Amino acid sequence: MSNLYDAIVLGGGAAGMMCAARAGQRGNRVLVLERASKPGKKILISGGGRCNFTNINAGPQNFLSANPHFAKSALARYTPQDFLELVESYGIAWHEKTLGQLFCNESAQQVVDMLLSECAKGGVEVRCGEDVSAVEHESGYLVTTQTGTYAAHNLVIATGGPSIPKMGATDSAYELARQFSLKVVQPRPALVPLTLGGEEVLFREISGVSAPVCATAGKASFSEAALFTHRGLSGPAILQASSYWSPGEPILINFLPDLPIDWLITAKTENPRATLKSSLRTHLPDRLADILAEKLSAPNELANTSDKVLKSAGERLARWEFRPNGTEGFAKAEVTVGGISTAELSSKTMETKNIPGLYAIGEAVDVTGWLGGYNFQWAWASGVAAGDAL
Repeated sequence: MSNLYDAIVLGGGAAGMMCAARAGQRGNRVLVLERASKPGKKILISGGGRCNFTNINAGPQNFLSANPHFAKSALARYTPQDFLELVESYGIAWHEKTLGQLFCNESAQQVVDMLLSECAKGGVEVRCGEDVSAVEHESGYLVTTQTGTYAAHNLVIATGGPSIPKMGATDSAYELARQFSLKVVQPRPALVPLTLGGEEVLFREISGVSAPVCATAGKASFSEAALFTHRGLSGPAILQASSYWSPGEPILINFLPDLPIDWLITAKTENPRATLKSSLRTHLPDRLADILAEKLSAPNELANTSDKVLKSAGERLARWEFRPNGTEGFAKAEVTVGGISTAELSSKTMETKNIPGLYAIGEAVDVTGWLGGYNFQWAWASGVAAGDAL
């Protein structure tokens, strides 16, 4: 039967192509079915079109999951250095940005082309524009699309999560999980801007203003830039914190993470005729400094302001509380927290424990990385784990 394969991979993204290439190069006959018109569409838009393809610091501590230990095995067996060696073997020039983030010098298309070349080395068949209408499981797996029915001994779910639906993202991974009675950890948007309401809409007046801060949600803190938008808060620090934020909880911002709490008392001694506003302007963008000074209601010169008031202002600036009323949702989320429960999967092979031959990898699984190349590293590592097991 010409439509019989050793494995069918549903999804031609980062994880799916990595898995298919690995399995194909091990002698398996592999078919990739991708819904979009071309493979790797999310890869192409990542990193401003230059693909932040991994993070040299990636480790289990950089990932969220109901089981924080699950990702350890795959990440240990396929490291950022392993992927970097693959990139370099294709002569792709790269550079490191802040916090260990690695990018292509030229274009994300180079990473897609590399993955397709790796697939070609393994004789992998990649078919795009394939809309899966049915998946059946008997002795093996039957997958039906508008072009026909394909059979395989193994099936890999690599269809990602519902983030960035304009790129064709869907929740098909969760539909398949339910079909096979696999538990799904409630999905929610992650690495996503937060929205503000009530009195906090005042900060919308400074839309476009950015500043380095330390943002805290729950027990997680991130020191990067925050950006004020016409809807609320964004920027790397906020996107990172959003993955740990729960509705109803505050986001705490330290606007001056490099200064001690009592810095205004020191400033009073050094420049008594300065005001809170002028003092803030020496450390923050003017428009942000002005709005914070207004909120703190300390208009006098520092010499005429008590140490108690100045210390209180310093404390508030170090733990400024915002109460987001929501997020901008999956439409603006870079990834999804939640997904197919890791309790259903082998951490070594990514195969489901109770259904032989069924695998789940990448963003479809309840493993979510930080901003900055971590989610790609999970895609590579989980793809390799499954590919090597097929």
